[in-house]
Parts: sequence; structure tokens; C-alpha cells
Amino acid sequence: MTTTAPSFRSVFRVGEFRALWLAHVLSVAGDQLARVALTVLVFDRTASAGWAAGTYALTYLPDLLGGALGGLADRFPRRTVLVVADVVRALLVALMAIPGMPWPVAAVLLVIVQLAAGPFQAARQAVLPDMLGEEKLATGQAILSSTYQAALVLGFGAGAAVVAWLGVSGALWADAVTFAVSAAALRWGLRPYPVSKVTERVPQWASLKAGCRLVARDRKLRSLLAIACCCGFYVVPEGLAVPVAAQLGGTGVLGWLLVANPVGTLLGALLISRLPRARQVRWLGPLAVASSLVLLPTGWTPALPVVVAIWTVSGMFSAHDLITQVQYSLAAPPDQRGQVIGVAIAALRAAQGLTIAAAGALALAFAPTTVVAIAAVAGAGCAGAAGIAWTRAVRTDRAVRPRRTPLDGATPPPAP
Repeated sequence: MTTTAPSFRSVFRVGEFRALWLAHVLSVAGDQLARVALTVLVFDRTASAGWAAGTYALTYLPDLLGGALGGLADRFPRRTVLVVADVVRALLVALMAIPGMPWPVAAVLLVIVQLAAGPFQAARQAVLPDMLGEEKLATGQAILSSTYQAALVLGFGAGAAVVAWLGVSGALWADAVTFAVSAAALRWGLRPYPVSKVTERVPQWASLKAGCRLVARDRKLRSLLAIACCCGFYVVPEGLAVPVAAQLGGTGVLGWLLVANPVGTLLGALLISRLPRARQVRWLGPLAVASSLVLLPTGWTPALPVVVAIWTVSGMFSAHDLITQVQYSLAAPPDQRGQVIGVAIAALRAAQGLTIAAAGALALAFAPTTVVAIAAVAGAGCAGAAGIAWTRAVRTDRAVRPRRTPLDGATPPPAP
């Protein structure tokens, strides 16, 4: 039995994964570039920081609906879903790039662009277990997660630089090209990965209801989704970064606070991916608790370097999300994997949005650092309960798993 995780190099030897990773890089770059370009466009047209910030926030809303469309990855070949989503996004961004396009129309187009990201993400996650197998899945997920976090760290500066260099219209044309190249890489780099004939005939609404019922009834899926939704608590620092920066010394320190979590998550993903799978499963609950609990000292309003260190360590622990994603994908039936992942995407966005909104309301009555501490306690409690449920689900699964017999291909025990 393998005791160490496969290396990044062994995963990159899989040609299909290289194509998927390239598409992932281009997709993340395209999403970020579109957000920055449209925000600049709105600010130039309206001279309103409020409209600009609202437009940027609007790009996250479609994930709630896009997740519900994850069932498309179970009704059509998954390569088809990936390619069509990229082609649609390329065309819509090209429309946004037309000079003189009214900014409200461009904002609506960007919402549809983000809406297409839901089926794309569901199809990408659904195809990974078939592409890499259970042995390499965790390492592949770590590569994608690390790439995403690195893009977050570099995204704002790179996006702003491209917009300054090419202008808004030129940046949007470049964005359209990224989606087109991604579509080409997926079309010629992946197998079709056809789906079950049964799921092809299931209507989208019925697929969504079936996915929700499956998650609600399956102990492993239910506990994993609960652990994942605890991210709403440890992303509170991101939502309160501006007022916390003001409390600690002004907006000049904001950049340090914003990059702390992505840098920590990047480091954590690299470390966690090296753990054997059995240890990852055992440590999932404790890591989920630690992701929130380590934020508690923020409530004492320590010096900026201490806060940055605390938030970075929280990011490292929060890299347990890659374990959650791997186990969630493996626990889902292959013919419903896309929809089950879509349910998770919608649930995660809802959890993050509601928790950050609640934190914002609390910040009207308490100091921002105190609100982070409150979120730390609440998040640790919820993660602890979800972690216990996960441990019990794993033990129950092992207890009811049928023992192998000679008919299953096992070697019979020696005769006494």
C-alpha cells in the first residue's frame, strides 16, 4: 500500500490533466481580468466608488444559481459542458469589449459569464476522479487549489496592469482570447467522458432535487458539506479587512491583510497534499476546527505583524478544503457527481455571503477585530460538530463495508 502521496510531477505526466490545468489557469485569469476591467469601466463612466464596488460584488452572486446548473455535467458529456461554457464566456466577453457598450449591459453580460462558471466548475470537479483515479486525486486537487490561490495573490495587480496597458476594451478582448484558448485545450486535450444514458433523460429540475436529496440522506456527503460550509466563518477576516485595517493603522496596511489568507492557503495546500490519504481523512475535522479557532487572538487587537501571521496560519489550516473536495467527489455517485458538486458550490457561496453579511451587521455594534473573534468561536463550534459527524460517517462506512471473499478476487485465508 502506498504511504506517500504522488508527486506533482507524476500528476503532470497525465496529458489530460495538463490540458485541464491550462484551462484552469486561463479560466481564473479570465474571471479576474473581467472583474477588474468592468470595475474600471463602471468607475470611469459613473465616477462612483459605490457603483464600482457593487459591480465587483455582483460577479460573485451568479455562483448561487450557477451551482444549481451543475447537473448539466451529468446530462451531457463532461468535455462538452467544459468546452461550451468556455465558448459562451468567450463570446459574451467579446460583446462586452465592443467600444461604447453601455456599462449596465456589460454588467449583465458579466453576470451571465459568471453564471456559466457554475457548470464549468462542476464538470471539472466531476471529471477529476475519472481522469486521475483515487490515488492521484488529492495531489491533482492540490495543484488546482494552489494555482487558484496563487492567482488570487497575483490577480489584482496583474489584472490592473493589463487594463492599464491595453485599456478596458483591449483587456476584455484579451479575456475573450483566454476563454477561447481554454476551450481549444479542453476540446483536443480531453476525452469526451460520456455520462449515463439514464441521467441524459433527467430534467434539470429533477436532477437538482435528486442531488439535494442525495446530499441530505448520505452521511458522508452531508458531513463533508457541513465542514465545507464552515468556511463562511474563517472568511470573515476577508470581508472585514478594510475596517480591521482602519482599526490597526489605516488603509496602508490593507494589502498585508488581504494576501495573508491566500498565501497561507497556498502553503497549506502544498503541505497537506504530501500527507498520506489515511492521515488526511483523520485530520480533516481537527484542521477544520483550527481554521477558525486560530483566529481568536485577533479579538485582542494585537500588532499588525501578529494579525497577519494569525490570518496566514488560518489560511494554512483552511487548505483542508482540498481534502474535503477529494472526499466529497469520491463519495458522490459518478452519474450524479456533477449535480452533487453543483449543490456544494451553491451552498458554499450562500454560507460565505450570509456569514459575511452577519459579520458586517455585528461590526456596527462591536469592533471589527472583536467580530473576527466571535466568528472564530462560532466557526470552531460548528466545525467541531461537523468533524464529529464526519468521523462517525467514516467509521460507519468501514463497519458496513462488505468483507472481500474469494469470489471478489481476494486470496482465501490458509487452512488451519
